[in-house]
Amino acid sequence: MFDYLIVGAGFAGSVLAERLAAGSNKKVLICDKRPHIGGNAYDHFNEAGILIHKYGPHIFHTNSREVFEYLSRFTEWRPYQHRVRASVDGQMVPIPINLDTINTLYGLNLTSFEVDEFFKKLAEPVGQIRTSEDVVVSKVGRELYEKFFRNYTRKQWGLDPSELDASVTARVPTRTNRDDRYFTDTYQAMPLHGFTRMFENMLDHPNIKMMLNCDYREIEKDIPFREMIYTGPVDTYFDYCYGKLPYRSLEFKHVTHDEHLSVSASCELSERSAVHQGNGVQVSHRTGARQDEHRLRVSQG
Repeated sequence: MFDYLIVGAGFAGSVLAERLAAGSNKKVLICDKRPHIGGNAYDHFNEAGILIHKYGPHIFHTNSREVFEYLSRFTEWRPYQHRVRASVDGQMVPIPINLDTINTLYGLNLTSFEVDEFFKKLAEPVGQIRTSEDVVVSKVGRELYEKFFRNYTRKQWGLDPSELDASVTARVPTRTNRDDRYFTDTYQAMPLHGFTRMFENMLDHPNIKMMLNCDYREIEKDIPFREMIYTGPVDTYFDYCYGKLPYRSLEFKHVTHDEHLSVSASCELSERSAVHQGNGVQVSHRTGARQDEHRLRVSQG
């Protein structure tokens, strides 16, 4: 008899399993329909020996000290701040849009105050904000919307921004300073040995049993438990009766290329690797013979 059956071994399911088992001495069975733990944050070494994220890059960032300290029980960290460059009109510019983005793109030398006025002039009035297109156009106007948001969104989600809820692009800020970090959270890092290793450490408890590559509906028929906690896809729980959610319609095709890059410091590596990630490319590094030299291979999704 298990106290809990937890469906889904991603972030939510794994943390719940660990807390119930280690924090409350409960017996937990955690299952997943995939043959691995970690959910969409799962990473693994490919045939070239590169640690890649199977379902697209995942970056850890939080403002919660409690969350960071909790996860630090299960992993060491590699400092990392995500920086993205977009190729627009033949130039590489920061995104989210900031002061340097505008000055580079338009050949200007605006100050923070002046770029704020610049945005106001470009912005178009929108009566009621309903879609992602409405959000962007009302903040920075249609020209920047076309340059930065529309095609990217169509490629990423398979939908035009006019078809997406306003909350999708509302998360992307527009800055009047030169901060080119994608996130501004207090704690930003990557698990030193990958997300999967972190989850393995999290679930390594005698009160936790795992069953992978199986359907929870078959388990609940044969294995006794008191309570079930479901952390999987909402539409799957309702058997797609309301339609499949579009955010899981992505397909990833990974191609490995050999590239070499020598850098003088790990922070520079982080910035350069982020540029690649921002263009849909995952980058992993191996330490070479010298401490300041890294061999890079690129795995493109």
